[in-house]
Amino acid sequence: MILDTNAVSALFEGDAALGEQLAQKSRHHLPVVVIGEYRYGVLRSRHRRRLSQLLDSLILDSVILRVDETTARAYADVRDELRVLGRPIPENDVWIAALARQHGEPVVSRDKHFEAVDGLRLVRW
Repeated sequence: MILDTNAVSALFEGDAALGEQLAQKSRHHLPVVVIGEYRYGVLRSRHRRRLSQLLDSLILDSVILRVDETTARAYADVRDELRVLGRPIPENDVWIAALARQHGEPVVSRDKHFEAVDGLRLVRW
């Protein structure tokens, strides 16, 4: 399962429903895009130290998904498909969707707009 940024936030807040979903797998996939989004958010937080430590721990326990040439091809396909549908989604979420296609993993997110991506499995809680 690929964790979206809102899933990481909910995980660190101790969301029980999300914990049940995540308990199905021992390791999760964490895109570098999500790591960057979360680190940016932490910069503005009063709880910067604690959240940074939690993120560092999650990174160690996760499969890190990096962007490569295969991801770039999937990104182009996803973005074009959404353009044709007239249903754009945030740029970073296009990258996350591309990684999901590339690795054949579902995305754990509360963002409903992922439903517009053909073939993407969305895990909600």
